[in-house]
Amino acid sequence: MPSSTDLDLQAVNVIKGLIMDAVGKANSGHPGGAMSSADLGYILFSEFLDVDPDDTTWFNRDRFVLSAGHESMLLYALLLFQGILTMEDITRFRQFGSKTPGHPENFLTPGVEATTGPLGQGFAMSVGMAVAEAMLRARLGSDITDHYTFVLASDGDIQTPVCLGAAALAGHFELSRLIVCYDNNKVQLAGPTSRCDRTDHKKVFEGLGWRVIEIDGHDHGQIRAALTQAKTDAGKPTLIIGHTTIAKGSCSMENNCDSHGSPFSPEEIAKTKACLGLPADKPFYLPADVVERFRARHATVRAKRLDWQKALQKRLDTDAAFEDLWRQARRTPANRTFDWPEFEPGASVATRKAWGSALGALIDQLPLLVGGSADLDPSNQTAKFRDITGIFGPDNRAGRNLCFGVREFPMGALLNGIALHGGLVPFGATFLVFSDYERNALRMSALQRLPVLHVFTHDSFYVGEDGPTHQPIEHASSLRLIPNMLVMRPADARETCLAVQTALTQQSRPTCLLLTRQGLPVLDAARFPGLAEGVAKGGYVLADAPGGVPDGILLAAGSEVSLALAAAALLPEYKLRVVSMPCMELFDEQPKEYRDAVLPPAVTRRFAVEAGRPDLWCKYVGSLDNVHGISRFGASAPAKLLAEKYGFTPEHLAGLVRQAFAGKE
Repeated sequence: MPSSTDLDLQAVNVIKGLIMDAVGKANSGHPGGAMSSADLGYILFSEFLDVDPDDTTWFNRDRFVLSAGHESMLLYALLLFQGILTMEDITRFRQFGSKTPGHPENFLTPGVEATTGPLGQGFAMSVGMAVAEAMLRARLGSDITDHYTFVLASDGDIQTPVCLGAAALAGHFELSRLIVCYDNNKVQLAGPTSRCDRTDHKKVFEGLGWRVIEIDGHDHGQIRAALTQAKTDAGKPTLIIGHTTIAKGSCSMENNCDSHGSPFSPEEIAKTKACLGLPADKPFYLPADVVERFRARHATVRAKRLDWQKALQKRLDTDAAFEDLWRQARRTPANRTFDWPEFEPGASVATRKAWGSALGALIDQLPLLVGGSADLDPSNQTAKFRDITGIFGPDNRAGRNLCFGVREFPMGALLNGIALHGGLVPFGATFLVFSDYERNALRMSALQRLPVLHVFTHDSFYVGEDGPTHQPIEHASSLRLIPNMLVMRPADARETCLAVQTALTQQSRPTCLLLTRQGLPVLDAARFPGLAEGVAKGGYVLADAPGGVPDGILLAAGSEVSLALAAAALLPEYKLRVVSMPCMELFDEQPKEYRDAVLPPAVTRRFAVEAGRPDLWCKYVGSLDNVHGISRFGASAPAKLLAEKYGFTPEHLAGLVRQAFAGKE
């Protein structure tokens, strides 16, 4: 009978066989890194990770993030060993509609915690998960939340700025339940890492406040010892640097960069299986004894989950305050309701200030709302939230404000991790022009179907004297191109609160909230009765022509809605309807009957205005000739002067509308 040590070694070899077979069958994939990480992954999953295959959504499970998402076949093999995936799933690797896509996707495959395609973001999202665990442990108690977040990262992950920015935050926050296993095989897709990197990662991470342990990443005894040490609380996150060999165990591909991103040849697979003691005539080989060895801890973890459920029920039965907080943590977003501050009609209020007022109102109404700004607290109107709720850190786990520093991309990725963890409602804020820095994290919010609130202030050339580097031009349109993303640009303070409400009631998509620096007139709800329901529909009739039968339509969003109203007043020769379009995505999802009621097909005189790229408005007005926007970079000057120079005055807009409509006579 094989010893447990022999079975462990055989299990790792079986995993490598599955990796080679699946990648070979698909004729696509990354076998080398998955093979070099196999020892780390196997020991972690079989002996340390508290995950119950009977309930992959158990709230207090350990989280595992494969930041090296290209090594997906390793994760899928481990999920097969757990009994979460089937062999059919493995044989359909990288095929349409399978549970085993090229990179792990959280919404598709049970047991996958995060979609980790772009390198570094898995690492950064894991920091957000560890933040969420620490915050919830402070609120719910260690009997309800006390799990670990484990990460498997690659050389490519560690090289990315988003990883290092997130690592700085993790060290600063002293996230001692964050454990990163770094498969340091020193080879990446283009060649050896020595061509582009000589960083001493031990010194770097120790300088960032991490505990660093270096081991032979193929030695099971060293792996066990390192993981055991990592679970002892040193007041620091832990980086385990596992020195490994890419394509370890292969016949001739060890240390070969070609193994990183290309399938092995059939001959190489056959020879490697001979080296590993695997039957060459049995593809997708999975002997029962290694599976039994792997699952030896399943009963223990299952019992731990059942004990946790009993502890949870006891708390729910005996602690009313806990029950209320737990219900809020588990509440469906669509069931949230809010009371918003009132604003005086006609008063000049910047929508960023309206957001600040809304955020203040949410402090007590939504106690699980957490987030912060990328070093722009006063400008983003988050300073009051910070001062009232406290700053999260090692001495204040109950703090709700996260000080991200000038780290927009890590901020976005951390927010995604918090949302993936569950139980908290995350938001982050910066200037709209800096959404470029955060762009891929925003895309990953949408791709992973995460209801994160991304707040962007200073949304146009009205930033003024700061100049073109700080004046967004293409950014609103660029964000609107992201699938499954809501981009909301409210026209006034009331629309702003309703936009926040819409964002916070989303179940499976994020929202970008674009807000002004300059004051805008508060719309009178009595004069504009469609406002309350219209924002949730994305677009609505704000001011209608006499009798509700227009012969022309003006469309606008954000700060240009009040401009459109003023221009309409200068055009008495037309019966004009003014349409506010705070969210194109929501409007486009409305039934055709509603869209046609707002924009009657028979009314062909249409004109749109927005202080940004004009292109996307063509779907409503038919031609760029009927859109007044900006397709050039701005200039450093007072905002009022820029408005005159760029033609964003009622008089100039009225002239453009008159000229465009004349062609429709």
